[in-house]
Amino acid sequence: MIRKVNNGVTWYQFEDLDGQDVPHAFLTRLGGTSAPPFDTLNLGHTVEDDLAAVEGNHDRAFAALGLRREQVVSPYQVHGTHVRLVSQAHTGTTQPATDGLLTTTSGVALLLRFADCVPILMFDAKHRAVALVHSGWKGTAGNIAAAAVEAFIHHAGSQPGDLWAGVGPAIGPCCYEVGQEMEKTIAQVTPEGTEVLQRRSGKLYLDLPSLVRAQLAEAGVKQIVMSGICTACHTEEWFSHRAENGRTGRFGALVMLT
Repeated sequence: MIRKVNNGVTWYQFEDLDGQDVPHAFLTRLGGTSAPPFDTLNLGHTVEDDLAAVEGNHDRAFAALGLRREQVVSPYQVHGTHVRLVSQAHTGTTQPATDGLLTTTSGVALLLRFADCVPILMFDAKHRAVALVHSGWKGTAGNIAAAAVEAFIHHAGSQPGDLWAGVGPAIGPCCYEVGQEMEKTIAQVTPEGTEVLQRRSGKLYLDLPSLVRAQLAEAGVKQIVMSGICTACHTEEWFSHRAENGRTGRFGALVMLT
């Protein structure tokens, strides 16, 4: 991924989308004003951070990326599988009970928030559509990746093979320990031929990004790029719910069509 900085605000981009008229950013925790443990570019309103600081962080992030607040659509994320089509009519709003946003409208910026869960950025160059999806454990268990592919088919006329997907920074198998009781559930939602569980020193670890990649591939997506960044390993740049014991902020991911 490409690392960029503007006035202290720091973000990463996928090299594959360079020159594709799809500006996007996986914002780090750097460049904001929030105090610890939300330091510093926390974009989460529901983590008990000072709301004035959170609003100021949004202003800083939008300014660094050349966006206006009124261009942005954001969801209230509930760890579900709903992917909603949005347009110019939805800008400046927070969409209820939604974990994925899709648009075919230029200039509409999609913003979601993360702290270990898997961000999925999807793009159809042929039909000019983009989506941003929040795939935590519950959303992955419900296969929100496949729901996003279906949303492209239904709303943009896409074929799964038309889609490009980027799996953004998220907690990796090095850090995501899960209970033994989850083994059966994980097996039920893992596509055949994919290994996403690792046993080390009597403990069980889940490779959630690889599970998301396998679900995208099973849904017909052929172009899938992995960020390879573990949020829990790199809390100097990313918020991590697991590594910071639940007391942390949320980093933002944005995408739009130009």
